[in-house]
Amino acid sequence: MCLLIDKSQRVLLGKDYDRVKNENFYRVLGGSLNSGENAGDGVRREIREELNCEIENLEALEIINNEFVYNGKRGHEIVHLFQGNVSNRELETQNMIHIIEDGYEFDAEWVPVENIVGRKVILYPAFEYEKFLWAQK
Repeated sequence: MCLLIDKSQRVLLGKDYDRVKNENFYRVLGGSLNSGENAGDGVRREIREELNCEIENLEALEIINNEFVYNGKRGHEIVHLFQGNVSNRELETQNMIHIIEDGYEFDAEWVPVENIVGRKVILYPAFEYEKFLWAQK
């Protein structure tokens, strides 16, 4: 997963809704690794598939053990968290980006860093993002 940060100190996040919790939330963009793929190559591929652009200034931040419940079902993932910038600066001018990938559709939105650090939005995986994003301010 990758925290894509723009020059206006916003992070591009996927929007989602948990119908069981009746909760709107955001999720860091990214996805699953393919067999034999390293985390850096995997996050670059996922962002290329989702946004049709490359990641610039890719930096590994943390590995997160994420156990969660989504729509009433338990899940578990090991998240390799990165940060970087989109190579296509035109994406930074769009408040909302509709993403279609493998038959799955969702919207991504640029969310101000202060809303994440100030916990004004729910962001998954749950993590102390401020230790990385605060430095962006």
